[in-house]
Order: sequence, then structure tokens, then C-alpha cells
Amino acid sequence: MHILGHIVRFIVSALMLLVVSWIVPGFTVGGFWSAFFLALVIAVAAWVIEGVFGKRITPFGRGIVGFLVSALVIWAAQFIVSNVSTSIIGAILAALVIGIIDLFIPVKTPFENGVSGREGSR
Repeated sequence: MHILGHIVRFIVSALMLLVVSWIVPGFTVGGFWSAFFLALVIAVAAWVIEGVFGKRITPFGRGIVGFLVSALVIWAAQFIVSNVSTSIIGAILAALVIGIIDLFIPVKTPFENGVSGREGSR
């Protein structure tokens, strides 16, 4: 994926986080740039978690473990990104709403696409 594709994906993710903050009580995002940096922190955290534990436990993974990790990442990200505030229940509800939105508007991640940076060598 080229850099423009990553930028568009983060913009869409930021807009989705703004909508989720409007829907979910206990989860607030102060503005577009806070949502953009929150999307960036979530993506970096998912990358680190996948590197350490494997694909099945990442926020992009399916199942209850992926859901709980997603809620934990959202809750922990409030300490990194300014103008983001959430409670534990707000993070769980946000992860649930994000998961539901992802059912209807799936965002392919590099992990799901099998991108390893070696596609050109085949």
C-alpha cells in the first residue's frame, strides 16, 4: 500500500472514531486531529501486539480476545493522545461499536492483505 493509501485509511479511521465518540457515552474525542492521532496510536499498538503475540490477539483479530485487546488499546490510548477521554465501559462500548461498523465497512489492514513488502519479488 502506498503512502496515500495509508493516509486515506487514517483519515477514514479518524472520521469513524469521531462518529463513535458521538454515539458512545463515556468515550470522547476532542476533534479531528485527536481522532487522527488516536487512529495512529491504535494502529501502532496493534502492530506491536501482533509482533509480540501473533495475529490472533490483535485488535484486528476476531473473537473475544481481539475485542478485549481492542478495548484495552482504546482505554490505554487516552493517556497518549490529548483530548481523548474514556472510561473502561466507554472503551468496551467503543470497541463494540467499532467492531459493528467494521462488519459493514471493513478496512483491510496490511496484516489481512498478507503484505510483507516482498510482493514485487515474485
